[in-house]
Amino acid sequence: MASASCLSLLVLLALASSAAAQLSSTFYDTSCPNALSTIKSAVTSAVNNEPRMGASLLRMHFHDCFVDGCDASVLLNDTSTFTGEQGAIPNRNSLRGFTVIDNIKAQVEAVCNRTVSCADILAVAARDSVVALGGPSWTVLLGRRDSTTASKANAESDLPGPSFDLANLTQAFANKGLNLTDMVALSGGHTIGQAQCRFFRDHIYNDTNINSTFASSLQANCPRASGSGDSSLAPLDTASPTSFNNDYFSNLLSRKGLLHSDQELFNGGSADGTVRSFASSASAFSSAFAAAMVKMGNISPKTGSQGQIRLTCSKVNS
Repeated sequence: MASASCLSLLVLLALASSAAAQLSSTFYDTSCPNALSTIKSAVTSAVNNEPRMGASLLRMHFHDCFVDGCDASVLLNDTSTFTGEQGAIPNRNSLRGFTVIDNIKAQVEAVCNRTVSCADILAVAARDSVVALGGPSWTVLLGRRDSTTASKANAESDLPGPSFDLANLTQAFANKGLNLTDMVALSGGHTIGQAQCRFFRDHIYNDTNINSTFASSLQANCPRASGSGDSSLAPLDTASPTSFNNDYFSNLLSRKGLLHSDQELFNGGSADGTVRSFASSASAFSSAFAAAMVKMGNISPKTGSQGQIRLTCSKVNS
């Protein structure tokens, strides 16, 4: 007989699947036919202005979906009734792109008022960011509604961290209905963007599964002492940090993963074969990444009469 915790997880997954089934690629075709083109234009402009922004918008969607589902809770500022997710350890002084999302929301509101959710904007912006940097496209299912609350505690418990080992990573993704292939593919999003010294310091000084020359090159701008150079940046993919491709996986084969959690994907464990597959085939990675992004975007969306369509992404409607 299944345990109570297993039954609870099955119920949650069933509810999430039911809600996801209500999403549709044509959701705004009649109510806001210019929504997707408006978002795409704004994202393309932002990424052209600063290529790193593509990675930031992709990461924001990921950090949204892993905490109580894809409901734009990550965008909410703290209020007197809840402490939001932006101050959580994985997000504090790290998550970025809020101004870009605010700008997109304003443009969308100008073409169709009170129609397109912030959660859907995040989902579409993530896809358009990847495309703008040369990556694959996919059909974004739409119809999410926005949450009216957020949780710092859930952000700190549910988001996988840079110090996670393979077992922790696998469990964190499994908790969201994502399998090993999904996890490795989504981790490949680290083919773009940068990370702060505070997130990779332990890896470059204390781990042995890292190329020594690579580690030494990073130590110059990331001192061993905590608090010194914490915000110094390094590219997650040293080969091509502003191009969405499969170089990230080739880096792992050479023990050049920036984060401890990156290199854990290729460290003698169950993910090794998938990493090799993606390193040898850009098309295999692109296909798996697109499929995993659709699955991730389907994590516990609010639909129908749940939540609201926020007029301002950073606060609930008054």
